[in-house]
Amino acid sequence: MISRIDLRGSLPGNLRDVLPRAELDVEAALSKVRPICDEVRHRGVAAVRELTARFDGVELDSTRVPAEAIGAALDALDPAVRAALEESIRRARLVHRDQRRTDTVTQVVPGGTVTERWVPVERVGLYVPGGRAVYPSSVVMNVVPAQEAGVPSLAVTSPPQAEFGGLPHPTILAACALLGVDEVYAVGGAQAVAMFAYGTEECPSVSMVTGPGNIWVAAAKRLLKGHIGIDSEAGPTEIAILADDTADPVHVAADLISQAEHDVIAAAVLVTDSEALAEAVEKELPVQVAATKHSERISEALAGSQSGIVLVSGLDDGLKVVDAYAAEHLEIQTADAHAVAARVRNAGAIFIGPYAPVSLGDYLAGSNHVLPTGGCACHSSGLSVQTFLRGIHVVDYSREALAEAAGHVYALSGAEDLPAHGAAVRVRFEGSPR
Repeated sequence: MISRIDLRGSLPGNLRDVLPRAELDVEAALSKVRPICDEVRHRGVAAVRELTARFDGVELDSTRVPAEAIGAALDALDPAVRAALEESIRRARLVHRDQRRTDTVTQVVPGGTVTERWVPVERVGLYVPGGRAVYPSSVVMNVVPAQEAGVPSLAVTSPPQAEFGGLPHPTILAACALLGVDEVYAVGGAQAVAMFAYGTEECPSVSMVTGPGNIWVAAAKRLLKGHIGIDSEAGPTEIAILADDTADPVHVAADLISQAEHDVIAAAVLVTDSEALAEAVEKELPVQVAATKHSERISEALAGSQSGIVLVSGLDDGLKVVDAYAAEHLEIQTADAHAVAARVRNAGAIFIGPYAPVSLGDYLAGSNHVLPTGGCACHSSGLSVQTFLRGIHVVDYSREALAEAAGHVYALSGAEDLPAHGAAVRVRFEGSPR
């Protein structure tokens, strides 16, 4: 059901190349999303409607979801699901509110200050995927940090569902209602990213697009990056578990399965120095997979080349492996898990010990589940309040402070052969050279 990679002994120098990873060729998808984005750019909402009919099988009278449909979805929401979403929102607000930045004023010299002022993005478009599963939790994870950052205008889009009259799934709409979001669009795929980037007669353009999606969404974000800001090019979900012989194989198997449930190309990786644990997990996986709803999908994901059990000689090597892998989600199930977790450098989010499974982070930990995939956690962070803020340096110098710096400006402008830079300072003290 799941393959093994034996790295006991000495680790190879090209660790990233030998570890299991889902293949996601975003570059190849660019040629297919480019004409889609061009259509939306030149023909606006008419193109969005035609593309939606072609790809989603839904004829839209309007891309924007009526306010009454959003309200009706909340009214019809299962009370238990509503309570869970409300608690998820509450916890996410607690965490993201503490991420707010304050302006910092630094006095560089007497009479000379530089202030770093934090300003939210003016308008953002938040993408919530559809497809095999329903993701009201992704509404929470996108909207809460944007709201806590103070973004004045935000819109949500999610693919239309034919079975719900061409609207996004009602649980998605209900989550929007709970968050006070009334600008929602029934558009998915590359055309949704293009709609946000270029604007249409029904949807004003945005400055930034965030949120996970399929390969077409990722390709559109790559294509339009620069015209809009993006958070990341989200790929298939990943879980890596670093475990030793203290880990419970039942827990480990359940956690691998929980992420394999997302998609047939989801990645589930166990890194361990315990062959006994590896064998116990291998025996436990078929038992639990057989008992779960999406067993066929999970089996395919676990058997795929993107998943596997990696055997290492010890935890030091295990840490090198998980840092090279740079997982979206990394669980530490070892003795002294806190100390081990503190040594990890590359991960989107770290889950410590037996009572912090990734599924907690997906819904209710308070952390954000929009995280870097495909090894990007070695250089990028997950979605946060910071994603929606821009730092602006405000420079304020008096005449005296500028005079004190003038000689250094003259020297550096000469060294760079940019004499007009020095002249722009000199003219303030000596007047225009005539």
